[in-house]
Amino acid sequence: MKNEAKNILYIHLHDSERFVVSSGMNFREFAYSLQLPLSNLLLLKHKFEDAEFNMNTLLEYVNQENVVKLLRENVHDYGDFCWIDFEEESGMDELDGNELAELLYLGHCKNHLRPPFYRKLNNEFVYLAQDDSWFNKIYYRSLSNYFKLMGQLVPLKIGSLRAERTWLGIRKRSEYPPIPAEIFQRLGRLMAEGMVFSFHEVHQSRNRLEIPAWIVGDYLNMDDMAEGYNQIKHEKPHALIVFHRKTKEWSLTIGN
Repeated sequence: MKNEAKNILYIHLHDSERFVVSSGMNFREFAYSLQLPLSNLLLLKHKFEDAEFNMNTLLEYVNQENVVKLLRENVHDYGDFCWIDFEEESGMDELDGNELAELLYLGHCKNHLRPPFYRKLNNEFVYLAQDDSWFNKIYYRSLSNYFKLMGQLVPLKIGSLRAERTWLGIRKRSEYPPIPAEIFQRLGRLMAEGMVFSFHEVHQSRNRLEIPAWIVGDYLNMDDMAEGYNQIKHEKPHALIVFHRKTKEWSLTIGN
């Protein structure tokens, strides 16, 4: 089922705890969809060979200048790939034993003991992945940043997966404007139930492009999620995100 991950995006939003479980978004897509570049990353689980070592935490990290090297890596092959961003390198040296224990628990169990946002690190995210893009769990200090990220991510995936043919017969990737964050805020209630956006089932016409989405439920096993999606994908979608070609604007239709 893992080959289908590039054609769908599964989202299960846990708004009260400020994290999202997903399948179908990889580390590179995440980074490219952010409003600001990633800062320094404290690596909790990884296989990156060019990381630096911090003596206080006994963990490796990547400074902002070298994040671009990490973005070139095939982190999917790492297996577990987990990190937390931080603002200043001095913040790592101030972490105490309890905070370090919480960070190690995050990387090992992909769960939190308490909300994983630390004053000493001033982190915006915690990124916890197993076979990156197949299972990702990401904590967001601000869910408004998540809705903005989705507004960049979905057009990015459409542009990379759906190629249109020019009058010369040359295939080119279409560029779509960002989707307003308000559309995903309106979808928040449905994403809290577990929702799949399908790029394989996108419908295109001369005037519009429609991205269908179905409520599939709460999953941690993504093989089960993919099977659940396959059982429902021929039914009427629960929502459509629509791109209007003439106005170059996005709209949302939610079914009854």
